[in-house]
Amino acid sequence: MTRPSLGVLLSFNGGYVDTMGFLALAGLFTAHVTGNFVTLGAALAFGTSGVIAKLLALPVFCIVILLTRILSLKLGLEGQKAITTLLALKLVLFTVAAIAAFFHGPVSNGDSPAAIAIGMTLVTAMAIQNGLHRAHLAKLPPTTLMTGTTTQIMIDLADLAAGTATDHISEVKGRLKRFAGALVSFALGCAAGALAYVASPTWCFVLPPLLIALAFVAHTGEEAKVAA
Repeated sequence: MTRPSLGVLLSFNGGYVDTMGFLALAGLFTAHVTGNFVTLGAALAFGTSGVIAKLLALPVFCIVILLTRILSLKLGLEGQKAITTLLALKLVLFTVAAIAAFFHGPVSNGDSPAAIAIGMTLVTAMAIQNGLHRAHLAKLPPTTLMTGTTTQIMIDLADLAAGTATDHISEVKGRLKRFAGALVSFALGCAAGALAYVASPTWCFVLPPLLIALAFVAHTGEEAKVAA
């Protein structure tokens, strides 16, 4: 049986975690952190909880991206495999979040210490995924934000329909296939995150570490193919 690709798994994880976090943690976006500006405004207007986590999300995200880049550069100098190490860090963080959710969930107050801790753990993990993608998987479609992906899909479809891509049609079709796969995988992740939350606001946190474990296996398999 063919293993799912690393990009597909990370895209599914991106949609799943962002949706699950939004539903389980008082409207906190854990991957699309700039979206928290909107939900912060809504929380202030309606007096709902989760203000503190939304305020912390962007600076935490930025600091983690900075540290991830520094760590990747250091690992590169030492000859270590940055992707494997960063996936392992994500696995640890998602596991910690799942354990915390099991003991402290379901979250009823988005400003509680438990909710903030779980939320920032997820933000940290998704910041690592974003940094990992930009630094080491730049040839893959984005795995957390689909606006640019959707735009590129529409541009490629327009070029194919207008017949202006004849001189590089294989490149356009290949990119279209990759980007469409990422978009579909992300959308399925969003649906799965919502369904998992409805099924159990606590146990829905268990899937992300399993997804990253699969991503770890997928990456190891791809590395083995390259080495062979």
